[in-house]
Amino acid sequence: MSDMNTITESEYVQHHMQNWQLNLHTGMFGNGGFWTLDLDTILVSVVLGVFFLAIFCWVSRRVVTGVPGRIQNAVELAVDSVDNTVKESFHGDRSTLAPMALTIFLWVLLMNFMDLLPLDLLPRIFSAVGAPHFRAVPTADLSLTLAMSLVVFALLIFYNFKAKGFFAVAKETMSRPFGWWMLPINVLFRIIDECVKPMSLALRLFGNMFAGELVFILIAMMPWWGQAPLGVVWTLFHVLVISIQAFIFMMLTIVYLSMAQEAH
Repeated sequence: MSDMNTITESEYVQHHMQNWQLNLHTGMFGNGGFWTLDLDTILVSVVLGVFFLAIFCWVSRRVVTGVPGRIQNAVELAVDSVDNTVKESFHGDRSTLAPMALTIFLWVLLMNFMDLLPLDLLPRIFSAVGAPHFRAVPTADLSLTLAMSLVVFALLIFYNFKAKGFFAVAKETMSRPFGWWMLPINVLFRIIDECVKPMSLALRLFGNMFAGELVFILIAMMPWWGQAPLGVVWTLFHVLVISIQAFIFMMLTIVYLSMAQEAH
C-alpha cells in the first residue's frame, strides 16, 4: 500500500473507501457492477461469525455449576440480557427469536468493532497477498446491511402468514386502515410500510458506520499532533455509537417481528 507521502489526500480516501472486489462475470478482480462480490466484507463477516459461534460452543461444552469463569459469566450475561429484552417486547414463542436476536446483536457488534482497529493494519496485511484494497468494517458496506435487512423482511412475511393465515393477511392489507372503499390506498400504504422497515434497518446501520469510518480516515490524514487527541476522543465516542447501532438493529428486528404476529 502506498504511503501518505507518495499519494494525495483524495487518493488516500478513495483507497480506503474501495472494497476488494471480484467480478463473477469475468472472474477478475475489480468492480463489475451487479455481478460483483465484496470479498473483504464476506471474509471479515464470516470469520467474525465463526469466531462468535466457536466461543459460544466452547463455553456451552464447558459449563460449570459452581463458580463460573469470566467467559462463561460474560456469555450467560449476554444470553440472559437478550432473552429478557425479547421477553419484554415479544409476547409469542421466543424459542427461535431470542437466539436469533442474540446472534444479530453480537455479530453486528463484532463487525462494528472492526472500525476500532488501526486504519492501515488490515489493508497493509492483505496488500502483501495481492489485495489492492481492503475495508475492515463489513457494516460500512451497504450490500451487507441490505442483505441482513432483507432476511428480516423475509421473516416478517413468514411470521405474518404463519400467525394470521393467508386470508387474514389479505383482508388486513386491503381493508386497513381506511376501510374497504379505500382498497387501493390501503394496499399502497401496506406496501410502503413493509418496504420501509428493511430499508430503515439497512440505511441506519450503514450510514452510521460509513460516517464513522470516514471520520477515522480524515483523522489519519491530520498531522501527528492532531491525530492523537482527536483519535482518542472519536474512538471513545464511537465505542458508544457502534454498541447502540448493534442494539438498535436487534431491537427493531424484535419489534418488527412482534408487530407481524399481532392484529392491526
